[in-house]
Amino acid sequence: MAQEKFAVHLSAEDRGQLERLIRSGQHAARVINRARILLKTDEGWSASQVAAALDTSPRTVFRTKRRYAEEGLDGVLHDHPQANRYRKLDDRGEASLIALACSDAPDGHDHWTLRLLADQVVELGVVESLSYETVRLRLKKTSSSPGKSDSGASPR
Repeated sequence: MAQEKFAVHLSAEDRGQLERLIRSGQHAARVINRARILLKTDEGWSASQVAAALDTSPRTVFRTKRRYAEEGLDGVLHDHPQANRYRKLDDRGEASLIALACSDAPDGHDHWTLRLLADQVVELGVVESLSYETVRLRLKKTSSSPGKSDSGASPR
């Protein structure tokens, strides 16, 4: 049998960490899938066997093994920030959006919708274009934590 380019040999500590990660159920599905790939590969499974067992592609198995070889366990489990992403709304634009959302709704509307907010932010010249999904994410980020009330008293 040919030697694999990126063989996986987990230490007992790494194996234990991956098994705890899978059992906890507190991580993203892609992270749990990567952990399973590493465990199966360490047990001697081939890329095609792992791919079939985990319902993924052999290419995903290869990329996971390569990333483990190049970056170690933390490199595989934690995603890198995407390099070419930028925020449409900077801090000033986000403040404008929040102020707008807290203001009275336009005439003919009972409340602000995400689409109305996106259109109004563009109309005000804050940005050239803005999707309602970006508005949703920005407002979700700034909303208060669930279960906390303003007065400090327990909700009834």
